[in-house]
Amino acid sequence: MKMLQNSLLVLVLLSTVFTLRAATINIPNYSFESPVTPFVSASIDSWQQLPDPSTFTSGVFLNAPGSSFIDNCDGNQAAFLIAAPQAGILQDYDSVDYTNTTPTHAFNALFETGKSYDLTVAITGSTNSPLMNGSTLEVALYYRDGASNMIPVATTNVAYDSSAFSAVHFRDFRVSLPTVKATDPWAGQHIGISIFSTVSVALQGGAWDIDNVRLSATGEGVLLNPGFKNGHFAFTLQSTPGDKFEILASSDASLATSKWSSIGTVTNVTGTISFTDPGPILGERFYQAHQLP
Repeated sequence: MKMLQNSLLVLVLLSTVFTLRAATINIPNYSFESPVTPFVSASIDSWQQLPDPSTFTSGVFLNAPGSSFIDNCDGNQAAFLIAAPQAGILQDYDSVDYTNTTPTHAFNALFETGKSYDLTVAITGSTNSPLMNGSTLEVALYYRDGASNMIPVATTNVAYDSSAFSAVHFRDFRVSLPTVKATDPWAGQHIGISIFSTVSVALQGGAWDIDNVRLSATGEGVLLNPGFKNGHFAFTLQSTPGDKFEILASSDASLATSKWSSIGTVTNVTGTISFTDPGPILGERFYQAHQLP
């Protein structure tokens, strides 16, 4: 009877979902360092430009020392985007840039079930081409449907206010997508990133400066299938493949994590791994997995 009670108590704990450390997803030319330019270029490698580079509504520029130097620019260059209706840049699995007429598929990330996503973009208004107050910009995560239409799944709208922006310092803006469920239409679809001017005709003119586009995914880990094996308690840990964990145990679930006992470490190579408590069954016992660097 005591063994059954212990099993039920542990089952409650092991059914708990825990958040894993965020993992960075690589975005080609995330910092707009290519193509290298001595001053300014109307082209951007890896990013599709709308309407197209010939309109000079977007491109890259050298962050050169001087009165317009941006003090927290990542690298030596950043991108500019003219505040004109429908001007924008985007990148996904099927996007093209000025050098490629067919997709290179270089950005090959998926919206994975069980993960949440955060997109962060550094943005400010241009010193050399000032924006009008009220100019707007939309940053979005999207996927393409069966007809290749871009379907936004999370957006952030940025409105320019000269009192809130410094032309020589970027501000970070974030787009957050909650945990992807298997029933979501975007589950398993390729991730798309878009940055579009949504300015009205009355306020068009000036330019946005854009830099350091970052994307991260945070998964969920689960402790499953509690039971007994050869007189020892065992369970299954499910997480992102390659994650490392320290397994902690305590007879008191209310204690701070720092006071729990370490009973082993595991590397979850395949995404699912079994763990057996090497110690004897000692009455009520609770477990948790602590992710390691």
